[in-house]
Amino acid sequence: MDFDLNEEQKAWKRTVHDFVAKVVKPRAQEVDEREEFNWEAVRKGGPLGLLGMNIPEEYGGSNVDMISSTIAMEELGWGCGSTALAFTAHNGLGTAPLTRYGSEELKQKWLPLVADGKGNLGSLALTEPGAGSDIQGGVTCRAEKQGGDWVINGAKMWCTNAGIAEYIITLVRTDAKGGSKSLSMILVPTGSKGLVIDPAEKKMGLRGSPTHGVHYENVRVPLGYLVGEEGRGMHQTLATLDAGRISIGGISVGLAVAALEAAVNYARERYAFGKPISEFQATQFKLSNMATEIEVARTMLHKAAWLKDQGRPFNKEAAMAKLFATEMAERVCYDAIQIHGGNGYSRDFHVERMYRDARLMTIGEGTSEIQRLVIARHVLSTE
Repeated sequence: MDFDLNEEQKAWKRTVHDFVAKVVKPRAQEVDEREEFNWEAVRKGGPLGLLGMNIPEEYGGSNVDMISSTIAMEELGWGCGSTALAFTAHNGLGTAPLTRYGSEELKQKWLPLVADGKGNLGSLALTEPGAGSDIQGGVTCRAEKQGGDWVINGAKMWCTNAGIAEYIITLVRTDAKGGSKSLSMILVPTGSKGLVIDPAEKKMGLRGSPTHGVHYENVRVPLGYLVGEEGRGMHQTLATLDAGRISIGGISVGLAVAALEAAVNYARERYAFGKPISEFQATQFKLSNMATEIEVARTMLHKAAWLKDQGRPFNKEAAMAKLFATEMAERVCYDAIQIHGGNGYSRDFHVERMYRDARLMTIGEGTSEIQRLVIARHVLSTE
C-alpha cells in the first residue's frame, strides 16, 4: 500500500517499478545462472537517479529522501536480488560516506564518475579475514603516512562491487595504539599500484553481485584521500551501516513480495485432488502469513526511514526493521518453496533463487545477532 507516500514518492515508485520490470527482472535468472553483473541496469539506471540516491544534485546525483531510497531497494529486490545488492552497496556504502564526510575536492572528483551510469560503481571495504562483526578490535589493515601519501597494507574480504568499482573506500587502522579513535576511512582508486582484487567469490546466492577479497601491498594514495576526519572511521562506519540496514531490509521486502507473487500464481494453477491448491486451508494460511509479515516489515522500514529523513535518532528502529525484514524474507521464501512442492526445489522455478538470495540478508550489514545486541542496548538503556 502507498498510504504513507506523498505524490512525488508515488511517482518515483512507479518509475522505478517500470524500470525494474523492463530491465532488471527479465534478466534475474540469467544473471544468477551465468554469475554476470547486469551492466544494462547500471547504464539505464544512472540517468533515472538510481546511482545517485545519496549524492547531491551538484555532483550529478538525485539525492532522494530515505523513504524513496527504501522504495527503490524494494523494487530492485523484487526484480533481482543480485542487482539490488550491487545498487545498495554502491549507494549506501560506496557513495554515502564520501557524500557525508568527504572533502569538497574528493566529492567533485569522484562522485560525478559514479552517478551517471557511464562508469563503474563505488565500493566500501570493512570486513577482514579476522574481523567481521568486531570491526573496532579486529581491523589490521593499516595506513601509515609517508611524505604526502598514505601507504596502505593489509587485506579485506567480502567487498561487494570491488571488481566493478571506480574506487574502494577502505577502513584502515591509522593509529597502531588502538582505541576507538584508531580507525580512519581512505579512498583508494581501483587502478592504484599494489591493489590486488581477487576473482569474485563463488556464493550460494546473489551470484550476479560480485564480491571480492582485496589485498593492499604498499598502496600509495595522497593524504587528501582521507574520507572525513582521521580517527573517526569507526563512528563514520557505524553511521553508514545504520542507514544501510534500512536498504538491506528494503531488498528483503522486495524478495519476499516476488516470492509471494510466485506462490500465489502457482497455487492458483496447481491442481491436487481435483482442485487448485489455493483452495486448501493449509495453503491459504501460508499465504496470509506471508502477506501479513511483508506488510509489517515494510511499515517498520518506512518508519525507520522517516525518522532518518526527519533528522531524528533511528539506530534502534533501523536495527529492528532490518532484523524483522530479513528474517521475514527467509520465512516467506521458505513457504513459497513449500507451496511449490518439489518444483520449488528446481531452478526452473524462481523461488529457489529467491530463497538463496534472501539467505545473505540476515548476515550482511550486521548479522541478526548484532541487530539483537543493538536493540537490547536500547531496551536496557536508562536514558
